[in-house]
Amino acid sequence: MLDTVDDSSVTRVFDAVLCDRDDTLIRDVPRISDPGLVVPMPGARRALDRLRAAGLRIGVVSNQAAIGDGYTTRAQADAVDARVEQLLGPFGSWQLCCHTRDGGCGCRKPAPGLIQAAARELGVLPHRCVVIGDVGTDMAAAAAAGATGLLVPTARTRAEEISAAAYRAGDLTAAADWILARQEVLRPGPAGPGGHVLAVRTDSAGDVLLMGPAIRALASRARELTLLTGPLGEAAGRLLPGVTRVLTWRTPWIERDPAPVLPSEVDALVRTVRELRADEAVVFTSFHQSPLPMALLLRLAGVGRISAISEDYPGALLDVRHHVPDDLPEAQRALSLAAAAGHLLPDGDDGRLRTNLPAADTRGQLVVVHPGANAGARGIPRKRAVGIVRALAQAGYDVAVTGGPGEAELTAEVAGDVAADLGGQTDWAALGRLLARSACLVVGNTGPAHLAAAVGTPVVSLYAPTVPFARWGPYAVPHVRLGDPDAPCRDSRAVTCTLPGHPCLGAIDPGEVAAAVARLIGSAS
Repeated sequence: MLDTVDDSSVTRVFDAVLCDRDDTLIRDVPRISDPGLVVPMPGARRALDRLRAAGLRIGVVSNQAAIGDGYTTRAQADAVDARVEQLLGPFGSWQLCCHTRDGGCGCRKPAPGLIQAAARELGVLPHRCVVIGDVGTDMAAAAAAGATGLLVPTARTRAEEISAAAYRAGDLTAAADWILARQEVLRPGPAGPGGHVLAVRTDSAGDVLLMGPAIRALASRARELTLLTGPLGEAAGRLLPGVTRVLTWRTPWIERDPAPVLPSEVDALVRTVRELRADEAVVFTSFHQSPLPMALLLRLAGVGRISAISEDYPGALLDVRHHVPDDLPEAQRALSLAAAAGHLLPDGDDGRLRTNLPAADTRGQLVVVHPGANAGARGIPRKRAVGIVRALAQAGYDVAVTGGPGEAELTAEVAGDVAADLGGQTDWAALGRLLARSACLVVGNTGPAHLAAAVGTPVVSLYAPTVPFARWGPYAVPHVRLGDPDAPCRDSRAVTCTLPGHPCLGAIDPGEVAAAVARLIGSAS
């Protein structure tokens, strides 16, 4: 058995770092117009130089309403920025929003325009950028652009902004450490035999979709790629590019209500895998699951090389035992395991979620609302969903309500007489095609959020914090997170909400949802 080792260069998670200016790079001086008042934040120059040395492109994204309000001129602002660059080194892009706070522009944070413009100028994709800032609007702008937000709080950062941030660092030195550590997670390990590769992920549909980049990495070297998944993940597995065949097996020890482990079912799985004659297997699990029971079965089936993420001692069950940071998004977590097993994304693959569905010719103005979820605690409360659909209809949007075959009564009530009721009418492929033609999805923390990300549709995420948003939020797609991140259910992994009023989502204002939809649709146009 061997841990991940370095036998090649690092494949990057991030290509660029975009920094807010005031109270992030320099001390905040209200309406600053004098270059002599520029004072760098502690450790700023060294942190930026470390990032530059690692090959990351650096830019600045800053709201400067003082220009639009007439308190300073653009020439004075440029002189301040020149002094910042003199003290902190070169920046590849300077993006300032000079509009007033109530100007309604698409660039002022929390809108994503500054981030999108900086990414274009630097020649990178927004989802490959880290945005460092000190307030919630910086983090919201990053999310709306599909980038990763990293909060470095100061005395003016509100407590609720700190609790809502998916990622935080104490200062710029720690921020640089955080970014550079994540560049290491895709350092490739020794290549396996390739040939016929067996990928294992026996969870639900959303979990399987999040494996998409890792599956493409495995497929890039494989002669054949078989996906072993569970009954809930089968339909999603068939949507993943690179999968040659899908096998379905009920994994009793990870079920919500565990059933007995039947020897006959175990024997059947071992026989099936043995007949595959797979050259290697890569076992993907969620952060709270152990891969070792499945690794034991694969070993009994004669698989010669097995890789997995494991904090438990695996003995001889794993040939590659991989370790990852606790807060990696699930898609990056899976991709890092593929890299540890010696499989990297092919050149030109940007690492986003994808499906094998044909791309839609046009993206219309339809807003899809998906109120339900397999785990009730993560769905949108019924009365709140009714109000959201009506608020969207009143705002002039065409609205469709979707749900599974068992949710017909729910979708009929939520749709009412103002939206199209598609409850029970869309399987996973049909839902993917619908989302690909839609402008936005409003959804809780459930599989359709990841399907929307896989077809590039922005997501308004009404997110119950029962599991960490950093791991399970919409990946690499523009999104807005709503809901109370500090609700009592935080990190509880609760499946059913037992708290009166569903406090994490029950107080969301439908008008706030409509405003979030408008922001995302506007940023995509």
